[in-house]
Amino acid sequence: MQRKIIDWKYIAESYYEKAVSLAILLLLFAFLVSPNIEVKPFDRVIKLYEMIEIPPEIRERIKPPDEIIKPMIEIVIEDDQGEDEYDELVIVHTIPKTTLDPNVEQDKRIFGNTKEWTIYEVEPFPIKQITPIYPEFAKRSGIEGEVFLKVEVFEDGSVGAIKVLKSLMSGPGGLDEAAIKAVRQWEFEPAKSGGQPIAVWVTFSVTFSLE
Repeated sequence: MQRKIIDWKYIAESYYEKAVSLAILLLLFAFLVSPNIEVKPFDRVIKLYEMIEIPPEIRERIKPPDEIIKPMIEIVIEDDQGEDEYDELVIVHTIPKTTLDPNVEQDKRIFGNTKEWTIYEVEPFPIKQITPIYPEFAKRSGIEGEVFLKVEVFEDGSVGAIKVLKSLMSGPGGLDEAAIKAVRQWEFEPAKSGGQPIAVWVTFSVTFSLE
């Protein structure tokens, strides 16, 4: 028995003609049934308003709006704390109020801003020295030696920035910190150049000895 081979291309062409005919019929039916759509032009209307000034005699006849009286609400604050509870309050001391006098020149120095290689004729020397406090841990450990510092001395002899050049025992509670705290309280006779005090850096050591 021989099998009959059918090409689907011919079948699709027959359905194509039927589909186009049906689409044309539907479009004609839609045009006949749908109502006519009429587009009306937009009429723009321009209204002009003229401002006139109301005469004083007419303005006096106009009654002003009634003033709205706002209700008064009484707010009652109840204090549940007794007198004994106020005794337990802790008094906090705040920073005192400070005022700046515009007639007094303010300190504009910046720590560490002095040039490290400044030429001077008279070198600074300490006139007030504070002995550093020997840390207990370093004392029990028998640590001795010198801490080399580079200190900034301003024109008025006060101490500015401090740098540690050679450390002996760094960290909190160490010999470096003890030396810096002590030198911070020193006072110097400032360096001079041409007879005028100038800010310079000076290098020296702070000795820690158990003897």
